[in-house]
Amino acid sequence: MSFGFLGIQFGFALQNANVSRIFETLGANIDSIPILWIAAPVTGLLVQPIIGHMSDRTWNKLGRRRPYFLVGAILASLALLVMPNSPVLWVAAGMLWILDASINISMEPFRALVADLLPSEQRTTGFAVQSFFIGIGAVVASALPYIFTNWFGIANTAPEGEIPPSVVYSFYIGAFAFFAAVSWTVFRTREYPPDNIEEFEQKKKESAGILSGFREIFQNFIQMPKTMIQLAFVQFFSWFALFAMWIYTTSAVTHHIYGATDANSALYNEGADWVGVLFAVYNGFAALTAFLLPLIAKYTSRKIVHMISLFIGGIALVSFYVIKDPQILLISELGIGLAWASILSMPYAILAGSLPQDKIGVYMGIFNFFIVIPQITAAAILGYIVNNFFGNQAIFALILGGISMFIAGILVLFVKDDN
Repeated sequence: MSFGFLGIQFGFALQNANVSRIFETLGANIDSIPILWIAAPVTGLLVQPIIGHMSDRTWNKLGRRRPYFLVGAILASLALLVMPNSPVLWVAAGMLWILDASINISMEPFRALVADLLPSEQRTTGFAVQSFFIGIGAVVASALPYIFTNWFGIANTAPEGEIPPSVVYSFYIGAFAFFAAVSWTVFRTREYPPDNIEEFEQKKKESAGILSGFREIFQNFIQMPKTMIQLAFVQFFSWFALFAMWIYTTSAVTHHIYGATDANSALYNEGADWVGVLFAVYNGFAALTAFLLPLIAKYTSRKIVHMISLFIGGIALVSFYVIKDPQILLISELGIGLAWASILSMPYAILAGSLPQDKIGVYMGIFNFFIVIPQITAAAILGYIVNNFFGNQAIFALILGGISMFIAGILVLFVKDDN
């Protein structure tokens, strides 16, 4: 049931490791990159709760969640084919909107599917399995430009204003992988129908209509369980840190460590390729630790595991400032990978036990608010902060991200974790 997440992460990993590179190649300034990234969190803010609400009320031949997997996979795969062929900056920014909306259509129901089909005692492991496939998909996808250049001799440079062929082919592979992996889950997973299909259909009729749907989403938001409210603060600082990392790692590594000043130079593209390798390492380590975290949580607690993981991730982000050798950054990525594995599993395992069974989809979508709101905040303010306080030095955005992870780790201690 989680294999489709491998494909979804192909889309996310290619986006995270290469979109800033595409924007810079097409002429974006460093301080304007965050606002171009705002497409990703805004689409998640709008799409996920709506898809969650709709999937709670869907039942057809494909089931409850699987129809949304399939539609999202088709749209995201098409966007991945078009994105690296963007002729100008505004087209690339527009394609990011479409790509992220499509990924969100697929992703939210995957979280709900695990909560639907697994009993409480298996959910920590269930979300860890998702983390494993996320890690595997991201390893391959993040490293694809490096692999194409260093293993197959495909150019990682191009004329000014054009995307390097190694990046273009990586997105083509990602489109195929996204569709194939999600299709596997769609056609190989069985969902169970509602216990009382007549009652289900009656409730569906009573809450039909767009206004009714938005009203119900708003009511559920107001009535959030206490655990969800506490996790919201943890999520805010965790995902602010992650978004700072995704936006600024390419600029920080290429400028601060490689010393590149021209986005079309061979030195810049060498550094950008290495960022893909770094992202592959943190995702690979996340995949390896995905099954270790539930074991540790069994003997301690999910809160302790998450707190320690976030502390280590914060240290790893801050370390980018003092490390000058790109190879040593691989060690930092292990810490980021540990934090990433925990962020992808522990909050959802804690949350699922506090949710009513018939509203898991919509609440998983609402929970996404606390992922996208910090990303929108980061997109809105990081460009200004980096430009006006950090002298356009992207490396300081990573330090800010590290501090944010420390705060998230402290806040975990105040979360109530009950089934």
